[in-house]
Amino acid sequence: MGETQSRVAKLEPENWDPRLREALQPEALSDLEQGLTRYFAHCPELALGLMQFGGALKMKRTLPNRLVELVRLRIAFFNQCRSCMAIRYSDAVADGVDEGAVCSLERPQEAENLSAAEKSAIRYGELMATDHLAINDGVYADLREHFSEAEIVELGMTAAFFVGFGRLAATFNMVEELPAAFQKAERIAPWGEEKIEVR
Repeated sequence: MGETQSRVAKLEPENWDPRLREALQPEALSDLEQGLTRYFAHCPELALGLMQFGGALKMKRTLPNRLVELVRLRIAFFNQCRSCMAIRYSDAVADGVDEGAVCSLERPQEAENLSAAEKSAIRYGELMATDHLAINDGVYADLREHFSEAEIVELGMTAAFFVGFGRLAATFNMVEELPAAFQKAERIAPWGEEKIEVR
């Protein structure tokens, strides 16, 4: 297969389990918005469980949408998940994620337009993606300066979701619907390229 083709076959929505179609309403979504469900539909019971968990992480979150999106994009860079880097979620854009904030992710600890809480969460997400055993008492003490215990647990679950499924998406090579810049073979970043905003 070429570099712009998925390594795993997508299942078209008309072939999905009816429960998946009902839950996601794929006819109202672009191919990119259907995302990993196009692949996970091969295993509908697992896909339904994952959708419930992923939906809870998004719909029941207490952390700000902006903070979660910045953590997601920083993790996506280390995962080299092209679809993750190309997407901007509209709720996060509405909460203040502009390309200036995204560009700050190149050197987040030096950025003047990120709050101390955002820097702490981004650092935690970065370590989850690169060196999770370096997350020590000091890292958690820093998180506690900004977040409650429940928020720290939520951040951890969210980061774990992004790390694991972002890496899986990167191995699937799901890039067909992405702007040309994200289909290149070399290492890329979420800052400085054309982006796609989704719901």
